[in-house]
Amino acid sequence: MLTRTATIWSSLFQRGMVSYVANVPNFTTLSNATSFLTFLLLALSITGSPVEIRNSPITLPIVGRLNFSNDTVNLLHYDKAHAAALRNPSKRGHARRITPAFNRDVTYITAVAIGSPPTTYNMIVDTGSSNTWLAASTKYVVTETSVNTHQHVEVVSPSGIFSGTEYLDTVILGSGITVTEQSIGVAITSTDFPTGVDGVLGIGPVGLTEGTLPQLSTMTIPTVTDNLYKQGAVSQDIVSAFFQPSNPQTETQGQLTFGGTDATMYTGDIAYTPITTANPASTYWGIDGSITYVSMTILSSTAGIFQTGTSFILIATDALTKYQSATGAALDKKTGFLTVSSAQYSVLKNLNFHIGTETYSLTPNAQIWPRSLNSKISGASNVIYLIVNDIGTHSGMGLDFVCGLIFLQRFYSVFDTANSRIGLAKTSFTNATTN
Repeated sequence: MLTRTATIWSSLFQRGMVSYVANVPNFTTLSNATSFLTFLLLALSITGSPVEIRNSPITLPIVGRLNFSNDTVNLLHYDKAHAAALRNPSKRGHARRITPAFNRDVTYITAVAIGSPPTTYNMIVDTGSSNTWLAASTKYVVTETSVNTHQHVEVVSPSGIFSGTEYLDTVILGSGITVTEQSIGVAITSTDFPTGVDGVLGIGPVGLTEGTLPQLSTMTIPTVTDNLYKQGAVSQDIVSAFFQPSNPQTETQGQLTFGGTDATMYTGDIAYTPITTANPASTYWGIDGSITYVSMTILSSTAGIFQTGTSFILIATDALTKYQSATGAALDKKTGFLTVSSAQYSVLKNLNFHIGTETYSLTPNAQIWPRSLNSKISGASNVIYLIVNDIGTHSGMGLDFVCGLIFLQRFYSVFDTANSRIGLAKTSFTNATTN
């Protein structure tokens, strides 16, 4: 099979964009030119040969940052707008152009080196998109490994726009593990991008890249996860993540593991469940599940997704009504959050997500916004705000709940491309009382 570079060169040749061949001696006939192309493609496929297979997974540290500006009411509004865009992928243009799914106030960053000699970029870790790209504010350094494919690449959505040129380049992860011919979007324009970071490392399903190259609208672009596996750097097409809960005093820590899992990051066993077949949740890291509060079913079995680009837990409108009734919560119109009194919080029960054969419980403390950050949502210091909110539609829409970062901070998550499944396990923070 030809490498991505070979495919691009073939496309450029056939479209007449490689014009110098006609001027090279001994290639005056179509037959000779075709022979030259065959030789060129063979050479390119050899240079893109797999690297030696590693026995152990690749681990990358990630750092959580709080980037609040004025308040976080906008963050809640963003989450809801983002959820609406996720539910309606067909409304984002003729091709499926996926939301660059990050929130601007809570981000997890990892360092990625690109090129030779390499330049290090701070990239947002994003489970909700699959392109790897650099923002317009970041200077992409062209090196000897950079290949300009002359392909326009774009990602558009209500939450932001990225438009630029695709390059293929070498990406270096961890302790020198390389991925060759990785697609890198180099932005000419980008909007609504967080300050202090350089781009996005997309670790979502590869299908999310379809349509992001408008000239090759049916082509998908292999993700970094996929290329690590295909090029033999790891033995499994899998990425797992540990996100430590947000801490207002320090930068919180976490870890990405490509090619496997890290048993030191979780407790007990990892339980897996298949990717849902329900649309549109199946487009993302989506699963089937139900939600209960004590003995009350607030959301019957339906499809939802795991999403680092969403801060909160969003559930269908009818489910939120049941949750609000069960907890006795009141809506705070100023912030848009549900609130409970100290007395109500003292008797708050677990919110249970039933996924596959397992139950993943959000403890009472896990259901509230960190009280030390109340001022960041224009909230009162003595009020308890719940992190469960309205997705904006009733259940039965094919994507009825979103488990955002607040959920993922409580559980170890495994995104298994090869087996089309997601795994979850408890961590030391599952029952923490940090909020």
